[in-house]
Amino acid sequence: MSWILLLIAGLLEVVWALALKESHGFSRLAPTAVFVPVYLASAALLGLALRALPVGTGYAVWVGIGAVGTALLGIAWLGESVTAGRTVAIGLIAVGVIWLAVGESAEG
Repeated sequence: MSWILLLIAGLLEVVWALALKESHGFSRLAPTAVFVPVYLASAALLGLALRALPVGTGYAVWVGIGAVGTALLGIAWLGESVTAGRTVAIGLIAVGVIWLAVGESAEG
């Protein structure tokens, strides 16, 4: 159950990061209104997941899901650049997140 909570928390991190970008420094009401509750929900779910997971693994996976998801949606929806270096870096983060999750599941 902790891994499911962590996955949802990571996906919500993608939502709040995109809402933060669209809020233009909290100057636009609708994206700001999305950002605040989604950010709080993401952090709360992370906290619940950390009851059973090591903080280093849980936090790294949460951030990794958010970073990879936000980068990919930034490319797909916001027209951010796609370069070889950026693609490799996103891939390495994804591999690291999977490695941490699989390694922790195998140990625990």
